[in-house]
Amino acid sequence: EKYVITSNFEKRQWQRCSSDDDWNIYWASVWTVKQIFNPETGQRLADYQLLNHFPNHYELTRKDLMVKNIKRYRREMEKENNAVAEKDEHGNYLHLDIIPQTYNLPGDYSLFVEEFKRNPNTTWIMKPNGKSQGKGIFLVNKISQIKKWANSSKLPFQSVAVKDAYIISRYVDNPLLIGGKKFDLRLYVLVTSFRPLKAYLFRMGFCRFCNEKYSSDMGEIDNMFIHLTNVAIQKHSAVYNEKHGGKWSLQSLRFYLESTRGKQATDRCFNDMNNVIIQSMKACQSVMINDKHCFECYGYDILIDDNLKPWLIEVNASPSLTTTSEKDRILKSQLLRDVFAIVVPEDWMDDKGKQGANTCAESSVGFFDILIDENREPEKPTQKRQPRKLNGKLWR
Repeated sequence: EKYVITSNFEKRQWQRCSSDDDWNIYWASVWTVKQIFNPETGQRLADYQLLNHFPNHYELTRKDLMVKNIKRYRREMEKENNAVAEKDEHGNYLHLDIIPQTYNLPGDYSLFVEEFKRNPNTTWIMKPNGKSQGKGIFLVNKISQIKKWANSSKLPFQSVAVKDAYIISRYVDNPLLIGGKKFDLRLYVLVTSFRPLKAYLFRMGFCRFCNEKYSSDMGEIDNMFIHLTNVAIQKHSAVYNEKHGGKWSLQSLRFYLESTRGKQATDRCFNDMNNVIIQSMKACQSVMINDKHCFECYGYDILIDDNLKPWLIEVNASPSLTTTSEKDRILKSQLLRDVFAIVVPEDWMDDKGKQGANTCAESSVGFFDILIDENREPEKPTQKRQPRKLNGKLWR
């Protein structure tokens, strides 16, 4: 992971330094960011300093907070009679039905039990709020399994005794299958400002496939090689292919859908995915601390069902930059190259009026295209330009 980052910086001839030096770019972990913005430290960023996370990014990237913000956003839009909260004849949101039905545990346990009794044959998926890479996730289809989890000091599929708060979501049991296998999408979204909202979508997203064919058989409910697409899980399968890493390009998915479902349905599916991303960011817009020195490249995980409806699974604050194949290395190197072409445009150090991460005026840079810019009307992407080397930048 560090190779993709350091090689990218070195190609720009940026000089590595310590936190005591006068740095420009700080590529920080989410834990470091928490310390930087700790009120007790009193640290403030200078005009020509940039950081790769927003102070409270967790409002979007922590599973329980993301769900809470989306539910609050729905209520606010309904109260305002905003068209985005429009519902169909069955009472389902037309534009805001972007996450499966979800409850927080243990807080919403009673509400969950009521819903479970109304639909006793439904499968649910439990996930710890503060973990990633498929850790601590398991499927349930009986209330007794929840009670066992609540009363036990050891969670299923874990060797350590932990008791985190969880979310429990209705399991999407009709996923779109390709070759009989379940998959999800990893899409990269660069946000340079939350107020006004400005975000770019990376064209080189990819699909992550399970190694074993999908089955809804309850006898396979514990088989994570069928149900979880996380590479951290799938790489332990006996049939894992290290050459392609179980990944498929976003372009390949589009070609496949156009040939099997038609171009109109495919375009609608991709437009719906864009809507999922935009609405999730808008849901957090009012609570996000919009520091002008901050930017963030989020990893969006989206699942498509067999009706070509996209569902938001989660958003990652630090999407993995570890590479599992040569194609993966090229993709993630290009991702970082384009991120910095946007947040550090050519004249960033020359123009005193250009301060902060949100100074790029281009609609298309490298493989990033503008997804939403509340400062201007929608327009066609401008011609792509190649980023120029920036000599002498200091990074940490």
